[in-house]
Amino acid sequence: MSVAGTGFSQGIWMRLQRLDFWSLVMLMSVLILGALLVLPLLEVLKIGLWNEETQSFTLDFYKKLLTHKYYVGALVNSMIVGVGGMLGACLLGIPLAYFTTRYRIRGRSLISTLSVMALVSPPFIGAYSWIVVLGNNGWVTQWVKSLGLNLPTIYGVHGIILVFSLKFFPFVYLMTASALKNINRSLEEAAHNLGCSPTQRFFKVTLPLVMPAISASAILCFVLSLADFGTPSIIGREFRTLSTLAYNQYTSEMGGTPSMAVSISMLMIVISMVAVYLQRWTIRNKSYAGSLLQQHAVQPAAGLWGLCMHAICYAIVALAMLPILVVVYTSFLKTRGPVFLNAFGLTSYERVLREIPDVIGNTFAYSLLATLAITLVGGLMSYLIVRRDSKWSGLLDSVLMVPYVVPGVVMAIGFLLVFNKPPLDLMGTATIIVLMLFIRRLPYGVRATSAVLRQIKPSIEEAAISLGASPLKAFFKVTVPLMMPGIIAGAMMSFITAINELSSTLLLYNAQTTTMPVKVFIAVLDGEFGLAAALSTILLASTGLCVFAVLKLGGSKESAFI
Repeated sequence: MSVAGTGFSQGIWMRLQRLDFWSLVMLMSVLILGALLVLPLLEVLKIGLWNEETQSFTLDFYKKLLTHKYYVGALVNSMIVGVGGMLGACLLGIPLAYFTTRYRIRGRSLISTLSVMALVSPPFIGAYSWIVVLGNNGWVTQWVKSLGLNLPTIYGVHGIILVFSLKFFPFVYLMTASALKNINRSLEEAAHNLGCSPTQRFFKVTLPLVMPAISASAILCFVLSLADFGTPSIIGREFRTLSTLAYNQYTSEMGGTPSMAVSISMLMIVISMVAVYLQRWTIRNKSYAGSLLQQHAVQPAAGLWGLCMHAICYAIVALAMLPILVVVYTSFLKTRGPVFLNAFGLTSYERVLREIPDVIGNTFAYSLLATLAITLVGGLMSYLIVRRDSKWSGLLDSVLMVPYVVPGVVMAIGFLLVFNKPPLDLMGTATIIVLMLFIRRLPYGVRATSAVLRQIKPSIEEAAISLGASPLKAFFKVTVPLMMPGIIAGAMMSFITAINELSSTLLLYNAQTTTMPVKVFIAVLDGEFGLAAALSTILLASTGLCVFAVLKLGGSKESAFI
């Protein structure tokens, strides 16, 4: 038996020795995604389908979820804010994209840059900012009260939809603008020659041609609105959504099997995947392709119509930037407890440095470690996907889309179920947070690097190999330097999203591993708005520097962020 076992082990070792470098990278990729993505999600699925008391398969939890008024209400609420956020983003993003690509709007580059800043800033900061402006004691609220009038409260479903619309419209704007630039202008000119009015031309010709971009960005807005946890928690009050319910159910079931929490989590995943499938099914049998020739000429925006277009564009961006400006402004106000004083000072920053400097250190340390891992692993994975075409690389590419549609709360619950017992007991450690940031943001690194790699001709590597370099040496000496802009852009995007991560880390942190987004969330709930503003400004400043770096590396291409 021992000899047979030894022979088997030697056989495996000999097979491993015959594997080339990229086969080992593929094996490493499968192991990483299996351990950090597939296994946690399977554990979530298993818990929701298994009754610990009877030790049997059950659908009781899902039946309760879909029939009990409490849970059905949260499901309906989630659909309302998801659809509302999606429609709001489209109502803002489509006109902005059309005006800035079809007409000569002054300050277009600034509009795009500010839209990107609004996109990458965390949504819970927007929720907090609107409380400062339109909350019960907000500036605008108090000013309107002094005039003897009352404003509707920001709390509730309309406040959540407002935040989501202003947060996610840049996805629609950037993707639609990119599609509009590639439309063959002869199609619109032909419609004009046939007597179509500008309105008819837009709805019958232009809109169908950019529908794939609009629908893809709209579904992305829906999925992100559905998955967001911070915004409903901060300004939702009694308005329950599936994301807040999953968090509350998990924390209330601690010590027992979190069956309802994982059932809610699986429902969120199913809704997200169905939405993505419906979008693809809708455009499946329709042709929207253009020749990409004779691109549309930009027209001058003159007269009253031009003035209106400028006003609409500036108003949309100004509203999107308002939360950021409010946060920065309030961070420099003196405070007395939760009350802002009419004087400037650095008291909030002094509190941060005096009371919670470790929170800043944790955030940057965890995000940098995760980004370094993403840069290394993402670069190798992108090469597999682009250059080593196979069924395995295709599967790898498909699996890497999963973190886009899986809510952070769901991933956190999966991690807590998998990594809570020896030999992988990571509960309460920095390691589990770094691993979470790594797997959640890995697609950003892979996508950015793959985009650059597709622009590099394989013949460059082949020339190096023909001159005597090994394939591996050609990759590291020739391809990697050419990929570097994409690698750095992917690293910046990964870092931006990692330092702003809230929904997953909120279930994983303890007193020693608190991060800035978690502390901002807690400070807002505790009424410590000055502390929240100072931490948020530090986050926004870090995000702004990374945005600047990505735009420089991408040649001011805002599409690098989508």
